[in-house]
Amino acid sequence: MRFRADRDAFADAITWTARALPARPAVPVLAGMRLDIADAASGTLHLSGFDYEVSARASVDVQVEEAGSVLVSGRLLAEIVRNLPPHPVGLRVEGSRALLTCGSARFTLLTLPLEDYPTLPPMPHAVGSAPADAFATAVRQVLPSTSRDDTLPMLTGVNLTFRGDAVLLAATDRYRIAVRELWWQPEQPGIDASALVPARTLGEFARSLAGGTVGIALSAADGSTAGEGMIGFEHAGKRTTTRLIDSDFISYESRFPEEVAARAEVAVASLVESVRRVALVADRSTPLRLSFSSSEVVLEAGSGEDAQALEVLDVKFEGEPMRIAFNPQYLLDGLTGVESETALLSFVGPTRPAVITGAPAEEGGRPDFRYLVMPLRV
Repeated sequence: MRFRADRDAFADAITWTARALPARPAVPVLAGMRLDIADAASGTLHLSGFDYEVSARASVDVQVEEAGSVLVSGRLLAEIVRNLPPHPVGLRVEGSRALLTCGSARFTLLTLPLEDYPTLPPMPHAVGSAPADAFATAVRQVLPSTSRDDTLPMLTGVNLTFRGDAVLLAATDRYRIAVRELWWQPEQPGIDASALVPARTLGEFARSLAGGTVGIALSAADGSTAGEGMIGFEHAGKRTTTRLIDSDFISYESRFPEEVAARAEVAVASLVESVRRVALVADRSTPLRLSFSSSEVVLEAGSGEDAQALEVLDVKFEGEPMRIAFNPQYLLDGLTGVESETALLSFVGPTRPAVITGAPAEEGGRPDFRYLVMPLRV
Protein backbone atom coordinates (compact mmCIF):
# COMPACT_ATOMS: atom_id res chain seq x y z
CA MET A 1 0.00 0.00 0.00
CA ARG A 2 1.19 3.49 -0.85
CA PHE A 3 -0.73 6.79 -1.08
CA ARG A 4 -0.65 10.53 -0.49
CA ALA A 5 -3.47 12.51 1.12
CA ASP A 6 -4.52 16.01 2.12
CA ARG A 7 -3.46 16.45 5.72
CA ASP A 8 -6.74 17.95 7.03
CA ALA A 9 -9.07 15.50 5.28
CA PHE A 10 -6.90 12.54 6.34
CA ALA A 11 -6.71 13.76 9.96
CA ASP A 12 -10.48 14.31 10.13
CA ALA A 13 -11.25 10.78 8.89
CA ILE A 14 -8.67 9.18 11.18
CA THR A 15 -9.79 11.12 14.26
CA TRP A 16 -13.44 10.29 13.68
CA THR A 17 -12.81 6.58 13.14
CA ALA A 18 -10.62 6.40 16.24
CA ARG A 19 -13.58 7.41 18.44
CA ALA A 20 -15.03 3.92 18.01
CA LEU A 21 -11.90 2.17 19.23
CA PRO A 22 -12.19 0.60 22.70
CA ALA A 23 -10.14 2.16 25.50
CA ARG A 24 -9.39 -1.30 26.90
CA PRO A 25 -9.66 -3.79 24.02
CA ALA A 26 -10.52 -7.39 24.90
CA VAL A 27 -7.83 -8.53 22.47
CA PRO A 28 -4.90 -6.41 21.17
CA VAL A 29 -6.01 -6.52 17.54
CA LEU A 30 -9.19 -4.54 18.38
CA ALA A 31 -7.00 -1.54 19.18
CA GLY A 32 -6.13 -1.43 15.51
CA MET A 33 -7.48 0.76 12.74
CA ARG A 34 -7.74 -0.84 9.33
CA LEU A 35 -6.75 1.12 6.22
CA ASP A 36 -7.90 -0.28 2.88
CA ILE A 37 -7.47 0.69 -0.75
CA ALA A 38 -9.24 -1.93 -2.81
CA ASP A 39 -8.31 -0.59 -6.23
CA ALA A 40 -5.52 1.75 -7.29
CA ALA A 41 -7.89 3.42 -9.76
CA SER A 42 -10.54 4.17 -7.14
CA GLY A 43 -8.67 7.00 -5.42
CA THR A 44 -10.42 6.20 -2.14
CA LEU A 45 -8.99 5.14 1.20
CA HIS A 46 -11.36 3.35 3.59
CA LEU A 47 -10.72 3.48 7.34
CA SER A 48 -12.46 1.25 9.87
CA GLY A 49 -12.55 0.39 13.55
CA PHE A 50 -14.57 -2.28 15.37
CA ASP A 51 -14.95 -3.69 18.89
CA TYR A 52 -17.71 -6.28 18.23
CA GLU A 53 -20.34 -3.77 19.46
CA VAL A 54 -19.66 -0.57 17.52
CA SER A 55 -18.14 -0.15 14.08
CA ALA A 56 -16.97 3.06 12.42
CA ARG A 57 -16.06 3.53 8.78
CA ALA A 58 -14.84 6.61 6.96
CA SER A 59 -13.69 7.29 3.41
CA VAL A 60 -11.26 9.91 2.14
CA ASP A 61 -9.98 10.75 -1.33
CA VAL A 62 -6.25 10.09 -1.77
CA GLN A 63 -3.66 9.83 -4.52
CA VAL A 64 -3.11 6.09 -4.80
CA GLU A 65 0.23 4.72 -5.89
CA GLU A 66 -0.38 1.15 -4.76
CA ALA A 67 -3.50 -0.59 -3.42
CA GLY A 68 -3.46 -2.73 -0.29
CA SER A 69 -4.49 -3.03 3.34
CA VAL A 70 -2.81 -2.48 6.67
CA LEU A 71 -3.76 -2.58 10.36
CA VAL A 72 -2.03 -0.19 12.78
CA SER A 73 -2.61 1.13 16.29
CA GLY A 74 -5.60 3.41 15.84
CA ARG A 75 -5.15 5.72 18.82
CA LEU A 76 -1.45 6.20 18.10
CA LEU A 77 -2.20 7.03 14.47
CA ALA A 78 -4.91 9.49 15.54
CA GLU A 79 -2.53 11.19 17.99
CA ILE A 80 0.13 11.50 15.29
CA VAL A 81 -2.13 12.98 12.60
CA ARG A 82 -3.56 15.54 15.05
CA ASN A 83 -0.07 16.95 15.49
CA LEU A 84 1.24 16.84 11.92
CA PRO A 85 2.53 20.00 10.19
CA PRO A 86 0.35 21.55 7.42
CA HIS A 87 1.73 19.47 4.54
CA PRO A 88 0.43 16.54 2.46
CA VAL A 89 0.65 13.16 4.19
CA GLY A 90 2.27 10.11 2.66
CA LEU A 91 1.98 6.53 3.87
CA ARG A 92 3.57 3.37 2.57
CA VAL A 93 3.75 -0.17 3.92
CA GLU A 94 7.04 -2.03 3.93
CA GLY A 95 6.86 -5.51 5.39
CA SER A 96 5.69 -5.33 9.00
CA ARG A 97 6.01 -1.55 9.23
CA ALA A 98 4.01 1.44 8.00
CA LEU A 99 6.00 4.59 7.21
CA LEU A 100 4.15 7.90 7.52
CA THR A 101 5.66 11.15 6.27
CA CYS A 102 4.46 14.76 6.44
CA GLY A 103 6.87 17.52 5.49
CA SER A 104 10.07 16.76 7.36
CA ALA A 105 8.29 14.58 9.96
CA ARG A 106 8.76 10.79 9.76
CA PHE A 107 6.96 8.10 11.76
CA THR A 108 7.35 4.32 11.70
CA LEU A 109 4.42 2.27 12.96
CA LEU A 110 4.36 -1.45 13.63
CA THR A 111 1.54 -3.26 11.85
CA LEU A 112 -0.91 -5.67 13.47
CA PRO A 113 -1.95 -9.03 11.95
CA LEU A 114 -4.73 -8.38 9.43
CA GLU A 115 -5.81 -12.01 9.44
CA ASP A 116 -6.83 -11.74 13.12
CA TYR A 117 -9.01 -8.67 12.60
CA PRO A 118 -12.78 -9.38 12.72
CA THR A 119 -15.04 -8.75 9.73
CA LEU A 120 -17.09 -5.60 10.15
CA PRO A 121 -20.88 -6.05 10.13
CA PRO A 122 -22.70 -4.92 7.00
CA MET A 123 -24.82 -1.78 7.08
CA PRO A 124 -28.46 -2.63 7.93
CA HIS A 125 -31.30 -1.80 5.56
CA ALA A 126 -31.91 1.93 5.04
CA VAL A 127 -35.17 3.09 6.62
CA GLY A 128 -34.98 6.83 5.99
CA SER A 129 -33.06 10.08 6.40
CA ALA A 130 -33.26 13.25 8.47
CA PRO A 131 -31.71 16.72 8.29
CA ALA A 132 -28.28 16.31 9.89
CA ASP A 133 -28.32 19.57 11.86
CA ALA A 134 -31.79 18.90 13.29
CA PHE A 135 -30.84 15.33 14.21
CA ALA A 136 -27.65 16.51 15.94
CA THR A 137 -29.64 19.10 17.91
CA ALA A 138 -32.21 16.49 18.94
CA VAL A 139 -29.48 14.18 20.24
CA ARG A 140 -27.87 17.04 22.16
CA GLN A 141 -31.20 17.89 23.79
CA VAL A 142 -31.98 14.40 25.13
CA LEU A 143 -28.48 13.05 25.82
CA PRO A 144 -28.04 14.67 29.28
CA SER A 145 -31.05 12.69 30.53
CA THR A 146 -29.35 9.34 29.99
CA SER A 147 -27.68 7.51 32.86
CA ARG A 148 -24.10 6.27 33.17
CA ASP A 149 -25.16 3.47 35.51
CA ASP A 150 -24.79 0.21 33.58
CA THR A 151 -26.77 -1.81 36.12
CA LEU A 152 -29.97 -0.87 34.29
CA PRO A 153 -29.08 -0.85 30.55
CA MET A 154 -32.33 0.82 29.48
CA LEU A 155 -31.27 4.03 31.21
CA THR A 156 -28.01 4.23 29.24
CA GLY A 157 -29.70 4.49 25.86
CA VAL A 158 -31.69 6.90 23.70
CA ASN A 159 -34.94 5.44 22.41
CA LEU A 160 -35.71 6.24 18.78
CA THR A 161 -39.30 5.75 17.70
CA PHE A 162 -39.95 5.90 13.94
CA ARG A 163 -43.60 6.61 13.23
CA GLY A 164 -44.71 7.88 9.84
CA ASP A 165 -42.84 11.09 9.00
CA ALA A 166 -41.72 11.73 12.60
CA VAL A 167 -38.88 10.45 14.76
CA LEU A 168 -39.12 10.73 18.54
CA LEU A 169 -35.94 10.63 20.61
CA ALA A 170 -36.43 9.94 24.32
CA ALA A 171 -34.11 9.39 27.28
CA THR A 172 -34.48 9.04 31.04
CA ASP A 173 -32.38 8.42 34.13
CA ARG A 174 -35.45 7.98 36.40
CA TYR A 175 -35.27 11.60 37.64
CA ARG A 176 -36.11 13.31 34.34
CA ILE A 177 -37.39 12.45 30.88
CA ALA A 178 -36.37 14.33 27.73
CA VAL A 179 -38.32 13.91 24.49
CA ARG A 180 -37.63 15.53 21.11
CA GLU A 181 -39.70 15.09 17.97
CA LEU A 182 -38.37 15.88 14.50
CA TRP A 183 -39.38 15.42 10.91
CA TRP A 184 -37.67 12.81 8.75
CA GLN A 185 -38.10 11.18 5.34
CA PRO A 186 -38.94 7.46 5.72
CA GLU A 187 -38.29 4.91 3.01
CA GLN A 188 -41.69 3.37 3.83
CA PRO A 189 -44.43 5.86 4.81
CA GLY A 190 -46.15 3.41 7.17
CA ILE A 191 -43.07 2.56 9.24
CA ASP A 192 -43.65 1.98 12.95
CA ALA A 193 -40.48 0.81 14.70
CA SER A 194 -38.27 1.62 17.67
CA ALA A 195 -34.63 1.17 18.61
CA LEU A 196 -32.84 1.66 21.93
CA VAL A 197 -29.43 3.04 20.95
CA PRO A 198 -26.39 3.27 23.29
CA ALA A 199 -26.13 6.94 24.23
CA ARG A 200 -22.35 7.17 23.95
CA THR A 201 -22.28 5.89 20.38
CA LEU A 202 -25.16 8.12 19.30
CA GLY A 203 -23.56 11.15 20.91
CA GLU A 204 -20.19 10.56 19.26
CA PHE A 205 -21.78 10.27 15.83
CA ALA A 206 -24.04 13.31 16.32
CA ARG A 207 -21.06 15.51 17.18
CA SER A 208 -19.64 14.92 13.69
CA LEU A 209 -22.79 16.04 11.85
CA ALA A 210 -22.77 19.30 9.92
CA GLY A 211 -25.17 20.07 7.09
CA GLY A 212 -26.78 17.73 4.59
CA THR A 213 -28.74 14.68 5.67
CA VAL A 214 -28.05 11.67 7.88
CA GLY A 215 -29.13 8.26 6.63
CA ILE A 216 -30.62 5.86 9.16
CA ALA A 217 -30.54 2.08 8.74
CA LEU A 218 -32.22 -0.49 10.97
CA SER A 219 -32.09 -4.28 10.99
CA ALA A 220 -35.37 -4.54 12.91
CA ALA A 221 -37.45 -2.11 10.89
CA ASP A 222 -40.72 -3.90 11.62
CA GLY A 223 -40.28 -3.18 15.33
CA SER A 224 -40.99 -6.81 16.28
CA THR A 225 -37.49 -7.42 17.63
CA ALA A 226 -36.32 -3.87 18.30
CA GLY A 227 -34.10 -4.98 21.18
CA GLU A 228 -32.20 -7.26 18.85
CA GLY A 229 -30.27 -6.40 15.74
CA MET A 230 -28.42 -3.27 14.83
CA ILE A 231 -28.80 0.36 13.81
CA GLY A 232 -26.58 2.30 11.44
CA PHE A 233 -26.03 5.98 10.61
CA GLU A 234 -24.34 7.48 7.56
CA HIS A 235 -23.26 11.05 6.80
CA ALA A 236 -20.70 12.65 4.50
CA GLY A 237 -18.66 9.51 3.88
CA LYS A 238 -18.80 8.37 7.51
CA ARG A 239 -20.70 5.31 8.71
CA THR A 240 -21.25 3.81 12.12
CA THR A 241 -23.19 0.79 13.31
CA THR A 242 -23.98 -0.37 16.83
CA ARG A 243 -25.85 -3.19 18.47
CA LEU A 244 -29.13 -2.13 20.04
CA ILE A 245 -29.70 -2.38 23.78
CA ASP A 246 -31.77 -5.50 24.46
CA SER A 247 -34.34 -3.89 26.74
CA ASP A 248 -37.77 -2.31 26.56
CA PHE A 249 -37.98 1.44 27.03
CA ILE A 250 -40.52 2.87 29.47
CA SER A 251 -43.93 4.04 28.33
CA TYR A 252 -43.25 7.71 28.96
CA GLU A 253 -46.18 9.63 27.42
CA SER A 254 -48.49 8.91 30.37
CA ARG A 255 -45.93 10.44 32.75
CA PHE A 256 -46.36 13.91 31.28
CA PRO A 257 -49.29 15.60 33.11
CA GLU A 258 -52.37 16.41 31.04
CA GLU A 259 -53.48 19.22 33.37
CA VAL A 260 -51.34 21.71 35.28
CA ALA A 261 -52.02 24.00 38.22
CA ALA A 262 -49.60 26.79 37.29
CA ARG A 263 -47.50 27.94 34.38
CA ALA A 264 -44.55 30.34 34.09
CA GLU A 265 -43.18 32.00 30.97
CA VAL A 266 -39.63 33.31 31.20
CA ALA A 267 -36.74 34.34 28.97
CA VAL A 268 -34.46 31.31 28.59
CA ALA A 269 -31.14 33.15 28.48
CA SER A 270 -31.90 35.21 31.60
CA LEU A 271 -33.07 32.21 33.61
CA VAL A 272 -30.08 30.07 32.56
CA GLU A 273 -27.64 32.81 33.62
CA SER A 274 -29.43 33.30 36.95
CA VAL A 275 -29.52 29.58 37.72
CA ARG A 276 -25.79 29.28 37.00
CA ARG A 277 -24.97 32.20 39.29
CA VAL A 278 -27.16 31.13 42.19
CA ALA A 279 -26.02 27.50 41.86
CA LEU A 280 -22.43 28.54 42.56
CA VAL A 281 -23.15 28.19 46.28
CA ALA A 282 -24.94 24.85 45.87
CA ASP A 283 -23.22 21.47 45.95
CA ARG A 284 -24.69 18.25 44.59
CA SER A 285 -26.93 17.71 47.59
CA THR A 286 -28.14 21.33 47.80
CA PRO A 287 -31.37 22.19 45.97
CA LEU A 288 -31.98 25.39 44.09
CA ARG A 289 -35.27 26.89 45.27
CA LEU A 290 -37.61 28.86 43.01
CA SER A 291 -40.50 30.91 44.44
CA PHE A 292 -43.00 32.02 41.78
CA SER A 293 -45.48 34.86 42.16
CA SER A 294 -47.56 36.78 39.63
CA SER A 295 -44.71 38.80 38.13
CA GLU A 296 -41.40 37.43 39.43
CA VAL A 297 -39.45 34.38 40.47
CA VAL A 298 -36.98 34.39 43.36
CA LEU A 299 -34.05 31.98 42.99
CA GLU A 300 -32.27 30.91 46.20
CA ALA A 301 -29.57 28.45 47.22
CA GLY A 302 -27.74 27.80 50.45
CA SER A 303 -28.99 28.32 54.00
CA GLY A 304 -27.92 28.73 57.61
CA GLU A 305 -24.16 28.92 57.99
CA ASP A 306 -23.53 27.91 54.37
CA ALA A 307 -22.85 30.32 51.54
CA GLN A 308 -26.08 31.77 50.20
CA ALA A 309 -27.27 33.35 46.96
CA LEU A 310 -30.49 35.04 45.87
CA GLU A 311 -31.63 36.56 42.58
CA VAL A 312 -34.96 37.88 41.27
CA LEU A 313 -36.24 37.62 37.69
CA ASP A 314 -39.33 38.95 35.93
CA VAL A 315 -41.74 36.24 34.73
CA LYS A 316 -45.29 35.84 33.49
CA PHE A 317 -46.95 33.48 35.95
CA GLU A 318 -50.45 32.02 35.98
CA GLY A 319 -51.75 30.16 39.03
CA GLU A 320 -51.34 30.24 42.79
CA PRO A 321 -47.89 31.26 44.12
CA MET A 322 -45.59 28.25 44.24
CA ARG A 323 -42.29 27.33 45.83
CA ILE A 324 -40.43 24.42 44.23
CA ALA A 325 -36.84 23.14 44.28
CA PHE A 326 -34.66 21.33 41.75
CA ASN A 327 -31.23 19.86 41.29
CA PRO A 328 -29.50 22.85 39.61
CA GLN A 329 -27.85 20.79 36.87
CA TYR A 330 -31.07 18.97 36.04
CA LEU A 331 -32.83 22.32 35.69
CA LEU A 332 -30.06 23.67 33.46
CA ASP A 333 -30.14 20.58 31.25
CA GLY A 334 -33.80 21.19 30.55
CA LEU A 335 -33.47 24.93 29.96
CA THR A 336 -30.47 24.63 27.63
CA GLY A 337 -32.43 22.13 25.55
CA VAL A 338 -35.02 24.80 24.73
CA GLU A 339 -34.42 26.37 21.31
CA SER A 340 -36.90 29.25 21.54
CA GLU A 341 -36.15 32.52 23.35
CA THR A 342 -38.92 31.83 25.85
CA ALA A 343 -39.35 28.76 28.06
CA LEU A 344 -42.63 27.52 29.48
CA LEU A 345 -42.49 25.87 32.91
CA SER A 346 -45.64 23.91 33.83
CA PHE A 347 -46.34 22.80 37.41
CA VAL A 348 -48.78 20.39 39.03
CA GLY A 349 -47.53 20.94 42.58
CA PRO A 350 -44.35 21.50 44.64
CA THR A 351 -43.69 17.76 44.93
CA ARG A 352 -44.94 16.67 41.49
CA PRO A 353 -42.93 16.56 38.24
CA ALA A 354 -42.57 19.84 36.35
CA VAL A 355 -42.38 20.13 32.56
CA ILE A 356 -40.13 22.50 30.63
CA THR A 357 -40.83 23.24 26.97
CA GLY A 358 -40.08 25.90 24.42
CA ALA A 359 -42.77 28.15 23.03
CA PRO A 360 -44.59 26.15 20.31
CA ALA A 361 -44.24 27.34 16.72
CA GLU A 362 -47.97 28.11 16.59
CA GLU A 363 -50.50 28.81 19.32
CA GLY A 364 -51.98 25.60 20.66
CA GLY A 365 -49.31 23.53 18.91
CA ARG A 366 -47.30 20.77 20.51
CA PRO A 367 -43.69 21.73 21.35
CA ASP A 368 -40.91 19.76 19.65
CA PHE A 369 -38.96 19.42 22.91
CA ARG A 370 -40.39 18.37 26.27
CA TYR A 371 -38.45 17.87 29.50
CA LEU A 372 -40.02 16.41 32.64
CA VAL A 373 -38.02 16.77 35.86
CA MET A 374 -38.69 15.63 39.41
CA PRO A 375 -38.43 18.34 42.11
CA LEU A 376 -36.51 17.94 45.35
CA ARG A 377 -38.15 18.07 48.73
CA VAL A 378 -37.22 21.03 50.93
